[in-house]
Amino acid sequence: MNDAVRVGAAAVIAAICAVVIRRQVPEMALALGLCAGALVVLFCTGALSSAVAFLDRLAETGSLSPAVLEPVVKTVGIAVVTHLAAAFCRDAQEGALAAAVELAGTALALAAALPLMSAVLELLTQLL
Repeated sequence: MNDAVRVGAAAVIAAICAVVIRRQVPEMALALGLCAGALVVLFCTGALSSAVAFLDRLAETGSLSPAVLEPVVKTVGIAVVTHLAAAFCRDAQEGALAAAVELAGTALALAAALPLMSAVLELLTQLL
C-alpha cells in the first residue's frame, strides 16, 4: 500500500504543479507531466513488507492460506489508491498522468494477483 500512496501523492503534486506552470509555460507543464509519469512508474517497484506481514498473521489467525487472502487484499488496496490518484489528475486536466497512474496500478494489481492465479491453475491441473 505504501507504493500506491507514493504513486498517488506524486501524481497529485505533479498535477497541481502542472496546472500552475501551464499558465506561464505550457511546454514546461508537459515536461513535468512526463517526468512525473516516469516517477510514478519507479514508485511501483517497491514491496509492501508491512502489509505482507499483517496478511500472514491474519491468515494464520483465521486458518486461511496466505496464497488466497494476500493477493485479494493487495489488489483491492492498489485499485482504490490508483483510482483516486487518477481521478485527481483528470480533475487537474492531466489525462496523460492519470493514464500513467492507471497503468502503474494495473501492473501492481496484476503482480499482486499472480500467486492467486497460480494457485487456481495448480488446483485445476490437479482436478484434471
